[in-house]
Amino acid sequence: MTAPATENLAPVAPGERIEAMDVLRGFALLGILLMNIEGFVGPLLASATGIDPALTGADRAVDALVYVLVQGKFYTLFSLLFGMGFAVMSQRAEQAGRPFAGVYWRRGLVLMAIGLVHAIFVWAGDVLVTYALCSFLLLAFRPLPARFFVGLGLGSYALPVGFMFMMGALGSLLAGSADWERTMAEMGTQLQGIVESERIAYGTGTYAEATWQRVKDTGLALSNITMFGFIVFGMFLLGAWFVRSGAIARPGEFARLYRGLRWFAWPLGLAAMLGSVALAPAMDMATFNMRLSTAFALQMLANLLMCLGYVAWIMRALQSSWWRRPLGWLAQAGRMALTNYLMQSLICTWVFYGYGLGYFEQLPRAWQVPFVLAVFVVQVLASHAWLSRFRFGPMEWAWRSLTYLKPQPMRLRAV
Repeated sequence: MTAPATENLAPVAPGERIEAMDVLRGFALLGILLMNIEGFVGPLLASATGIDPALTGADRAVDALVYVLVQGKFYTLFSLLFGMGFAVMSQRAEQAGRPFAGVYWRRGLVLMAIGLVHAIFVWAGDVLVTYALCSFLLLAFRPLPARFFVGLGLGSYALPVGFMFMMGALGSLLAGSADWERTMAEMGTQLQGIVESERIAYGTGTYAEATWQRVKDTGLALSNITMFGFIVFGMFLLGAWFVRSGAIARPGEFARLYRGLRWFAWPLGLAAMLGSVALAPAMDMATFNMRLSTAFALQMLANLLMCLGYVAWIMRALQSSWWRRPLGWLAQAGRMALTNYLMQSLICTWVFYGYGLGYFEQLPRAWQVPFVLAVFVVQVLASHAWLSRFRFGPMEWAWRSLTYLKPQPMRLRAV
């Protein structure tokens, strides 16, 4: 009798997990909330567009620091970690000698369903749907040797940058043309209209009105997947390389790589980010010229280099007896990354949206960081308490049970 495709394939047991990946997931969760909080407190489309010129004092300083050190660096880190997870699953399937594609397709489809529910009914800034759609492409690259993943990943990441340069060149060439100026003006008016719609729907609207706005915002976000998707997929491939090469499980063998990422990649990324800010402190989404395209390219370069630099610094800290224990607290939050990511959206929309406590656009920028830190500390403590009794977070359990077509043992004593 032929064994079922899912036999001997199961979620990674707690004792088999790569601790560094869980710590990195926990670290990424903090960065994701620092990055997303602006899109919870105010209109989603108005967030992540650079340093708000209307801010002054401490609010402006915090906005600048988050933009330079956090914005864009942590969705790339999350994408990198997703690619690592894919590679771990693939390796375990190969070791078990079992088919992998069916399980992986179910995993992606379940993630897409979770993401759509999240995007439409909770928060339109969801990234899970894009992850799920891009994840299916990874199967086509699975047979390739690990050495190809770096070049292919960097190539995929570079495509949107090239597209932006093309648009910048086109904008500079057509600048002053009546048709081009009219088109850009219309685009600016449309984008401002979306911002105002979000302000009304999320700030003072009912849950039904906010949900309808989320449907429209999700459609807009998915229409940009040809840009964002290449970036995400490139990071998937780089993450898969980290696992397949052994760099994440055996960092001691890659000391030169990590040293380069710490002392060359991260500082170079910071310099690129500062250069981007010098060229364009705020990104106007309705303007295309070479100055803004160059600023965008520098920002994208910074996002990649600083993300990899953060990975290298965390890996170095995990080898330190002084840092290893405090960083270990992040691992439990990282083991429940999906649950914690969704909980961040539930908490923040309840606090800030009009159908919740209604603090929309009322929390000053400088106070958003303490708010994020408070939420994250609660999540870390809650994760420790939960995983002291259970194998998975609630959403991780649901995701895995649907992926493997059978309920997974939940309580630790059931192992």
